Amino acid sequence: MRHLKHKHRIAGSPGHRRTLVRNLAVEVIDHGKIKTTHTKCQFMRGYIEKLISMAKEDTAANRRLAYTRLNSRAAVNKLFEEVAPKFKNRPGGYTRILKLADARLGDGAPLSYLALVE
Repeated sequence: MRHLKHKHRIAGSPGHRRTLVRNLAVEVIDHGKIKTTHTKCQFMRGYIEKLISMAKEDTAANRRLAYTRLNSRAAVNKLFEEVAPKFKNRPGGYTRILKLADARLGDGAPLSYLALVE
């Protein structure tokens, strides 16, 4: 049976999706929050939370894994030195999604903020 097998569909090809996810993750790490469609926020939540959980243990192997997922040295350094230490004693739930009341003008897509919990 296919129950609970729903995945959020973002981007077209796998390469485009990979690039989009990397760019959004780097922006969340750099700025602390991003404004995008609600579907992208839901997709990105698990990706960001796994990165932060990995970064809580600062090892060379974890830095290399984070670099393969982010492809940005500056973002990896900020993730390990500034973002992850804030969540050292928190077991999970590093991000929150805040829905916005108004939709995007062009296509009416629902918008949300994906923000790191302070």
